[in-house]
Amino acid sequence: MKRLLDRLPGFIFLLIALSALSALALIIVFIFYEGIPIIAKVGLGQFTLGMSWAPGKGEFGILPMIIGTVSVTLGAAALGVPVAILTSIFLTEFAPAAVSRIVRPAIQLLAGIPSVVYGFWGLTFIVPYIRLWIGGPGLSVLAGSVILAIMILPTVISITEVSLLALPRTYKEGSLAIGATQWQTVWSVQLPAARSGIMAAVILGVGRAVGETMAVIMVLGNAVALPESILDPARTLTTNIGIEMGYASGDHQQALFATGIVLLVIVMSLNSIAQATLKRSQR
Repeated sequence: MKRLLDRLPGFIFLLIALSALSALALIIVFIFYEGIPIIAKVGLGQFTLGMSWAPGKGEFGILPMIIGTVSVTLGAAALGVPVAILTSIFLTEFAPAAVSRIVRPAIQLLAGIPSVVYGFWGLTFIVPYIRLWIGGPGLSVLAGSVILAIMILPTVISITEVSLLALPRTYKEGSLAIGATQWQTVWSVQLPAARSGIMAAVILGVGRAVGETMAVIMVLGNAVALPESILDPARTLTTNIGIEMGYASGDHQQALFATGIVLLVIVMSLNSIAQATLKRSQR
């Protein structure tokens, strides 16, 4: 009886863990069940590489949305990743304790701000600034990239900081002992040693950017067309689902679920790569 009572908490926790996994499995099964028929009807190549998205005419090509997603995500990474890595270096190596106690909570607070607040701020400040000083309509790939760059900062900073702090102290001490400066030590020793963890942080940040919806809807312009420059409006996979799901039906609704399948595959692939990279870093 005592042995059974000892095992009972573990069994309860196992059931809780399985319930979480079962919820994920149900979501995946539901999305595939709703989306696969339209992919089979239209064809995977035509669906993913088609240029025309006109549900009323039976045309379901999501390539413009894929290109829009890639453009905004790469822009966010280009703007946000250098800032995040440099911030992590500052917090781990250069920041006084008093400054760290202020900056770290502030960065964590960024992760808790609702995405609609980011979108409203971008619509109020970023979009008019781009329209006035850079050009174009303001609602653009650039505006979406700026907003997403800010939103991925907490993820990339926190994981990069953990990766740098996890390095053996002998790396830093050995470099300083042979006469290297603190910055030379960071640049030539610590960053290369933490490369796998930093890459995982970047991949997870990119995954966060790919899956964002509300903020991007508000600042991207949502034009179903290939963007020719960063000042053109675009539409991402997530915004396409968010905008049209409320009134879609029939093949149109199934096409949106199929878009969700493509998005799910992209995000899960990025997360798998990040996890594998983290495991490599730990080894």
